[in-house]
Amino acid sequence: MTELNKIALKIISNGKGILAADESNGTMTKRLEAVKVNSTSENRLSFREKLFSSEGMKECIGGVILYDETINQISSSGKTIPELISNSGAVPGIKVDTGAKDLANSNEEKITEGLDGLRERLKKYYDLGARFTKWRGVFSISEKYPSKLAINSNAHTLARYSALVQENGMVPIVEPEVLMDGNHSADVCLNKTSEVIKKCFEELILHKIDLSGIILKPNMILAGNNSKDKISNKEVSLKTLECIRNSVPNEVPGIAFLSGGQSEIDATENLNLINKNNNTNFIMTYSYGRALQQSALKVWSKNIEDEKATQNTFNHRAKMCTLAAQGKWSNELENK
Repeated sequence: MTELNKIALKIISNGKGILAADESNGTMTKRLEAVKVNSTSENRLSFREKLFSSEGMKECIGGVILYDETINQISSSGKTIPELISNSGAVPGIKVDTGAKDLANSNEEKITEGLDGLRERLKKYYDLGARFTKWRGVFSISEKYPSKLAINSNAHTLARYSALVQENGMVPIVEPEVLMDGNHSADVCLNKTSEVIKKCFEELILHKIDLSGIILKPNMILAGNNSKDKISNKEVSLKTLECIRNSVPNEVPGIAFLSGGQSEIDATENLNLINKNNNTNFIMTYSYGRALQQSALKVWSKNIEDEKATQNTFNHRAKMCTLAAQGKWSNELENK
């Protein structure tokens, strides 16, 4: 077992999942303004610190993805944020891409940027305590898209990123997200997502990535949000498993699904069914942002000093996601 494989397994084993708290300041401002809270660096830290010091962190969260601002902040107890996370038993991680920009010669699609200067930034993040990283490639579905150009360009970029991350002793999360925006069917999503993931692994192998030392963070297989042909949660789980089984090499230790705009309950129920029906050797867990934080954010916004109410809400959501990662979630437990 390599050191990278040990880190990956620590993050995703025993039903633990990943808290994606890597929203950029712009995205976090939108979230806070939506609940009528001023987006200051103090308020952003106040909310996140309540999550990072909760019981749910110790019991359910194996890794936390941070944003550049947050990894450099000091908690109210005087500990750095990476120390606070490590003390809960979770692994600190960091988002290292600089965002999706228009793809030249296919302007309706995106390419993720951030490779320039990445080697030096990774050294700095390692010294701050990060042991894994995240980079998101984003793909849209339509009649024409995702194009071969977008698929190949983003897969190549994800592989170059992964090589630099592993060189610096950290685990790369490889996140090729096929968006649920559109009126496409679940079968189209299955075909396009499979094509995207297969191309990513072609490039990862070409770049000599240690596949046992990565975590894949894909979307689940869903019909588009404007599709008339929605499928059941059970069908979501079966199609998602088909995609993973046919697209991901066996050396990969695990899959941490993104929630991708699903409601908290749908993201939990779908993950639960994926684990109930799981006929692979992969660990199947979660790497959720909104689907872990949204309810807690609403409670926090009512009284930003009320740590207990915010943490209780987060603890419940984290517990439900961890039960789902073990195939043990139910509606009864959800509503207890």
